Amino acid sequence: MFNVIKVKKGLDIPLYGEAKSEIRTADVDLYALKPQDFTAITPKLLVEEGDRVLRGTPLFFAKEKPDVKFVSPVSGVVKAIVRGEKRVIECIVVEADGKDDTVDFGSFDVKSATREQVVEKLLASGCWTFIRQRPYSLIPNPASTPKCIIIKGFDSAPLAPDYNTLLKGEEKALQIGTEAVAKLTEGKLHLNASNKRPLNFVPDCDRLQVNYFEGKHPCGNVSVQIEKLDPINKGERVWYIDVNDVVTIGKLFLTGRYVSDKTVALTGQEVKNTGYYRIKRGALLEPLLAGNVNTEHHLRIISGNVLTGTKTDQNGFISHYDNQITVINEGDNYEFLGWILPGFKKFSVNRTFPYGFLRLLCKKPVKVDANLHGGHRAFVFTGEFEKVFPLNVYPLQLIKACIIGDIDQMEQLGIYEVDSEDFALCEVIDASKTEIQKIIKQGLELMRKEMGE
Repeated sequence: MFNVIKVKKGLDIPLYGEAKSEIRTADVDLYALKPQDFTAITPKLLVEEGDRVLRGTPLFFAKEKPDVKFVSPVSGVVKAIVRGEKRVIECIVVEADGKDDTVDFGSFDVKSATREQVVEKLLASGCWTFIRQRPYSLIPNPASTPKCIIIKGFDSAPLAPDYNTLLKGEEKALQIGTEAVAKLTEGKLHLNASNKRPLNFVPDCDRLQVNYFEGKHPCGNVSVQIEKLDPINKGERVWYIDVNDVVTIGKLFLTGRYVSDKTVALTGQEVKNTGYYRIKRGALLEPLLAGNVNTEHHLRIISGNVLTGTKTDQNGFISHYDNQITVINEGDNYEFLGWILPGFKKFSVNRTFPYGFLRLLCKKPVKVDANLHGGHRAFVFTGEFEKVFPLNVYPLQLIKACIIGDIDQMEQLGIYEVDSEDFALCEVIDASKTEIQKIIKQGLELMRKEMGE
């Protein structure tokens, strides 16, 4: 049984640099866990520099939720504990020893397991960190229960990877993982996929509801999917997890070990040979990029997609939840009279350049950069946000409520239903060059603290 759900509003940005279907491997020695990848987590270290760890050894736990552990993706030695301002832990770096020794958490039959047994196994192995809840995109409290769980089976962002490539050969683990996740809720379990790229394999689970989404970005965002399936009201919780992380959970129950392998897409116009890489979580980016990027330009390296990803560099590490790495031009090579020139190859939503007139007819991908193409201006009402914002929320009014920190207005305008990624397209088309995602993130953090989450 499945549903087809159409999302009418949105915007697809066709970019150069889509990943080729080829899957490669990379020789990576350094891996890292970054506490900033997790919302509202204060890390408490369990290791010191020089300690030997196994794959699955806890590196730190969450001060707010001591049962939630964050484990090493490889066996090796803790090479560095990097700290920033006020000695805040930025990352724990592990140098792999090549032995791949692993903690054995024990395997058992998921079908006969209780919810408590599944939760205990996920907490001990570090796999609980794959699950997040809305509102606030937090790692959920293990003692709580959601009204439903969303399994995200596609991404609609620019240059998003093909999930069928990411899941190739993982059918058995996906089946077991889905059965394990189903134990965590008495409500519905939704598997959401793209109507354009249906999943080649769908798990057989009595509790599973399969939904196919049709439309432009951001139809792949969890907020849009939740609103269409089971909207959040005050006091309610919905959990969500990426289908690739469901595979990791499945391997845990099959083998009794934390398997940190995953497939990621290397994309972007500045990549010479795009494709997919089979790596371990938290891998150093340099081995994937060395000799494979255009060194003639100043590059913007992003863990994630161009709209919501995290800026990093070749010495950075892929973030915990990302399935994609994107490389574009930084855009600090300015054009003389650039705003006067015709700009036939420049992306435009409005009719600033010819592309804006021909957008509905134009199928060719475009090249973009990280240049703002203008300075910051007053934040004014334009009526443009609503054209790309499919949620049943007034985006401009909610942004202004977050700016002034009006908690009552934020609540009335639907702050529980959104996340910062939902405003990425608003940021793209905003003539004021405002950092809207940052504003929404600050508003959510204010609301989270106010509600004692």
